[in-house]
Amino acid sequence: MTRRLLIRATGAARPGQLAGLGQALARSGARLLDINQSVTFGMVSLEALVGLEHDSDLEGALNEVGDILGLDVQAIQVSAEDYQRWSSQASEPRLILTLLAPHLPAGILAEVGALTAEHGLTVELIHRLSGREPLDGGVPRFGSCVECWLRGEEIDLDSLREKALALGAMHGVDIAIQEDSIWRRHRRLVCFDMDSTLIQAEVIDELARRHGVYEEVAAVTERAMRGELDFQQSFRERMAKLKGLDEAVLAEIAEELPLMDGVERLMKHLKRLGYRTAILSGGFTYFARHLQETLGFDEIHANELVIENGKVTGEVREPILDASRKAELLREIAAREGLAMEQTIAVGDGANDLKMLAAAGLGIAFRAKPLVRSQARQSISTLGIDAVLYLMGYREGDLEDDSRAG
Repeated sequence: MTRRLLIRATGAARPGQLAGLGQALARSGARLLDINQSVTFGMVSLEALVGLEHDSDLEGALNEVGDILGLDVQAIQVSAEDYQRWSSQASEPRLILTLLAPHLPAGILAEVGALTAEHGLTVELIHRLSGREPLDGGVPRFGSCVECWLRGEEIDLDSLREKALALGAMHGVDIAIQEDSIWRRHRRLVCFDMDSTLIQAEVIDELARRHGVYEEVAAVTERAMRGELDFQQSFRERMAKLKGLDEAVLAEIAEELPLMDGVERLMKHLKRLGYRTAILSGGFTYFARHLQETLGFDEIHANELVIENGKVTGEVREPILDASRKAELLREIAAREGLAMEQTIAVGDGANDLKMLAAAGLGIAFRAKPLVRSQARQSISTLGIDAVLYLMGYREGDLEDDSRAG
């Protein structure tokens, strides 16, 4: 009859410990059923589940080796029922919960622990994706990020996300929850809105200011937000007010566009890692093309201003790129590239992006209004746009080390 033991070894990490414990297990004839080891702040924690087919003084041998290696070693008997429960848990769905903020308050862990327990979730692993906190107590260069792996069954994901959003707002922390799958590690296409996502501006507002019609354009925008106009109607009305604007103003605005925090770092890594990138914008191709030349996007799709004799006519070429067209383009690009929709990522800030965010495998509302954040599956509000890399599962240290090596 198989006897199962959980071997737990802890102590100050040093070379040779795994070899010594492995040799003791081998001499006893133990079969390795599972193993996990981590080192945090110089302290090692190793757990190994083993099976024994015959009697042996494994516990004594491990204690003897532990004394030599400077480890506290425990051997815990595992019943058949406990082993079966552990095996069945391994087949339960896994969720990835990510905490992001300039600083992570310690209290958030207790709150997240209570929230996950309320939904019957077990925390399997917690690890840090961001770099270490500065010794002087300053804000980490790329913010703080911790990733938690959760398991459970019959999860009410909508309820969990709703409560996590409220909890995050209370503490000034972004809490993102996504389902784990093979696709999470094989995303290949990232599509972005432009205005207030890649740049810290709404281009149409900047054009209106230069043309002296900002208040008139803002009034049309307000009517659209009240639901009196749909996107295409409001877009045409706003465009009409730009009639006669000098083309030279477009070049001036393009050169002065303020980039969103972190966009250059994000694009550097996405290109180096082989992702295809696209701009899908309800803004204008003139400015999207400028960003393409500056940051290296693979393709752009936006609205094209009609310019005649060096003046904006107040019209755009059809079809107008609206919310539905953004989602269609995301699907078209994925199909053309031979990608499953689960391999796509979309990032945007407005209601006009919601269909695109819903269609993507990973849809992220970036610095969006509360209504958009509540409807999107994931959101980032506390860090720069390069925090998208954290939701993709990348560690800061791996990215920066690999970048330097390249």
